[in-house]
Amino acid sequence: MSWSNWFRQVHRWLSIAFTLAVIINIIAMLQERSAVWVGVLALPPLGLLLVTGLYLFLLPYAAKRHGRGCTGG
Repeated sequence: MSWSNWFRQVHRWLSIAFTLAVIINIIAMLQERSAVWVGVLALPPLGLLLVTGLYLFLLPYAAKRHGRGCTGG
């Protein structure tokens, strides 16, 4: 598995974790049991989504710069 495919897979799983954390946060807010840890629950996946998303965003530009063009996929 290449690095770009690995980053795509990690990015997909992180998006699922982030979505679940947001749903848990919404449920806690609706039940008025909002604790600080519930609000912070979504931040680690969000930070990792930022890193993997920026990598995936810049990947085509780096390939173009190195003369490889678009790899398709």
